[in-house]
Amino acid sequence: MKETKPNKAIYLDEDAAREYLERLRWPNGAVCPHCGVIGAYKLQPKADSKRPVRKGVWKCRACRKQFTVRIGTIFEDSHIPLYQWLSAIQFLCASKKGISAHQLHRMLNITYKSAWFMAHRIRYAMSQPPLVEKLHGTIEADETYIGGKAHGKRGRGAENKTPVVALIQRDGDVRSFKTERVTSKNVKTIIREHVDKNSTIMTDEFRSYTGIR
Repeated sequence: MKETKPNKAIYLDEDAAREYLERLRWPNGAVCPHCGVIGAYKLQPKADSKRPVRKGVWKCRACRKQFTVRIGTIFEDSHIPLYQWLSAIQFLCASKKGISAHQLHRMLNITYKSAWFMAHRIRYAMSQPPLVEKLHGTIEADETYIGGKAHGKRGRGAENKTPVVALIQRDGDVRSFKTERVTSKNVKTIIREHVDKNSTIMTDEFRSYTGIR
């Protein structure tokens, strides 16, 4: 299998970006997204052809359909170059505080509409399996209130504080979720969306956790 480690070229050159994605997606040979057969071959562009083939086009030996590495991904139906897609993913993953569409618009020198489109698709992909799977096993659930050094009541019911629900998988991941209020409905929605139904939930006696299952 060829090396799939990214290098600077993939963020600057379309051919390098496309070849990197091909190696990453098909380490054992191109897989047809139409019929699932392994063993497609790449069509080679010919300068003297009346109907020249675009770079990166593959053809399945079984169903005879053509495809590119974009098919079946967030890059499909997009005219934005792949190297800019990879740059956007790099920026979003590397930033601890996140990147806005306005920032992508300026950093990639593209329109705000394109930047918003890219950010929306990338964030959606990051929320889907296998990138995100439900927590499982023994899960500890708790809530806290985060804010500045404001005076007044602390803990549950505190003003000017942001409620945060945390889920901790023993010997595993930790996930935190900002919520408008720590209500039974909000807590149960978070747990049901992010915890496997066969897991064991450990909580305190706060009434919002009552009847989670």
